[in-house]
Amino acid sequence: MPSAFQLIEVRGPDLAPWIDILGGLRITVFREFPYLYAGDLEYEREYLRGYLACPRSLVVFAQDASGRTIGATTCMPMAEEGEGFRGPFERAGVPTDDVLYLGESIVLPEFRGGGLGAEFFARREAHARRLDLRTTAFCAVDRPADHPARPAGHRPLDTFWTRQGYRRRPELQAVFPWKEVGEEQESPKTLTFWTKTWTA
Repeated sequence: MPSAFQLIEVRGPDLAPWIDILGGLRITVFREFPYLYAGDLEYEREYLRGYLACPRSLVVFAQDASGRTIGATTCMPMAEEGEGFRGPFERAGVPTDDVLYLGESIVLPEFRGGGLGAEFFARREAHARRLDLRTTAFCAVDRPADHPARPAGHRPLDTFWTRQGYRRRPELQAVFPWKEVGEEQESPKTLTFWTKTWTA
């Protein structure tokens, strides 16, 4: 674990007092490219209720030395996720009862590059093993290289994800609508899954 941070693991109903903290982090971090998410806390509370209701979910929070929450990551069994996440696997004939869905992995900008991303993967993969699930999967939004909101010098996380053992699965795609920064209303966005499977 990165020595500068304290990691706190929360499961299922114990997430209740953390909901607004997690929602606020999601709104802040996902407003950046590539998600450009113009979210609000009311929606966040509704969305995060799924983790609250799932006893087998796990949320890991990272706090700095002052006790400020500066990052978080989530996961829950894919079989207990909504159809929007399960559907691409089911339509492709991939069983979901052996998959842990990895939700967001978010860190405030000034704390990136310190090892939290890798630690978040390790914590969630350990949770998959505890649940005897042999595949972990997450999805990431697709954006063209010439997207007008792409910041100069932006580096996609593909190389980092590949180093963690994940493989991009273009045959597994989900579509979710959200209101993007600058949009008047929601529009559909395509996300592609990445997966990692253990044989033992």
